[in-house]
Amino acid sequence: MDFFQHAIQDDDKLKTELVDFITLYGTSGLREAMRAYISSSQDYICKTKTSVYRINIHHIYYLKISGHQIMIHTANDIYQKYGVLHKELAFLAPYGFIKCCQNCIVALNKIKGVEDDSIILINDDRLHVSRTCMAKVLTSFNSLSPNLLF
Repeated sequence: MDFFQHAIQDDDKLKTELVDFITLYGTSGLREAMRAYISSSQDYICKTKTSVYRINIHHIYYLKISGHQIMIHTANDIYQKYGVLHKELAFLAPYGFIKCCQNCIVALNKIKGVEDDSIILINDDRLHVSRTCMAKVLTSFNSLSPNLLF
């Protein structure tokens, strides 16, 4: 806490902006903003036997697996790699990814809505949500600040 107090001690504008932000969005909004900032500057490495791609985590919409073939869906491309989904989820969960069914994980900030047993993404793609994952998906999606989506 000493570092924080020292960092803003002489910056009245920063103090005011922090107080205004927390007043408007709460501490959970501040945490979500920090998470969004961190994820927007983090890279995901997609490595195969013959290639390596660096993908900005913020650009990933979802990952889907068939067998051991993982498809990484972004706005403009689909990348492939070999692996297991639970390891990808362990890496991506801190950046706002959640399991929506046995073979798919999705970025919460790319979800536009949830309807029946489907997730509707901001690019209008639809993903199935299993009954076992539905409650966690809804809770996580509802806890996002609307101003921090997309």
